[in-house]
Amino acid sequence: MLDNQSGLGGKREEEGHWVAVSDLMAGLMMVFMLVSVVFMINVETERDKIRDVAILYDQLRTQLYRDLQEEFADDMPRWGAELDEDLAFRFNNSDVLFDRGEAELKPEFRAILNDFFPRYVRIITQPEYRDDILEVRIEGHTSSGWFGARNEDDAYIRNMDLSQERTRSTLAYVLGLNDVHRDKEWLKRHLTANGLSSAKVVRNASGDEVGERSRRVEFRVRTDAEGRIATILDKVQ
Repeated sequence: MLDNQSGLGGKREEEGHWVAVSDLMAGLMMVFMLVSVVFMINVETERDKIRDVAILYDQLRTQLYRDLQEEFADDMPRWGAELDEDLAFRFNNSDVLFDRGEAELKPEFRAILNDFFPRYVRIITQPEYRDDILEVRIEGHTSSGWFGARNEDDAYIRNMDLSQERTRSTLAYVLGLNDVHRDKEWLKRHLTANGLSSAKVVRNASGDEVGERSRRVEFRVRTDAEGRIATILDKVQ
């Protein structure tokens, strides 16, 4: 009898042990499921935030494009300029920008900038835009050729130096205009000069480089959408 009782007692203890382990595993499973649900809710919430940011900045870009288009529609043909929906304002007429191989602004380009830039700044610094603009880039672009260059790499480097000098000359000129004095501090925080050499030459339908179109100056607005989305993603991680 004692042996049977001892055996039954040991069996009950073993069964009690497994019941306790099962309860623990069930509890851990519930905790895991709760954590997973909370994580999924947070991910969904942050994904909604990213979508909302993307929608907001797409609307901002569209409205800013419309405002710039309305302001400069009559001027762009005589300036040899165009405006893309990606907010790149492009001056294409290389004959009025700089002399070949030089970085000093030609009088014709200065006259255009005198008219263009104060009006441009007035639009992009409106309350609905100014706090969402990350950068206003002045981009200098060249063709790929350079007379007397030793090879393609040498031509690229020489054009890089030239494009950087040209964008710095352009930045210095527009920053010194009296009509933008009120916004100068904002401009100094956002306006940058970027020489890109022949990295983005213009090509025709056959894929051939168009030298005249490649030699250009662009004013390009970058919004802070990327930065805000990155902040949201950091929180998720």
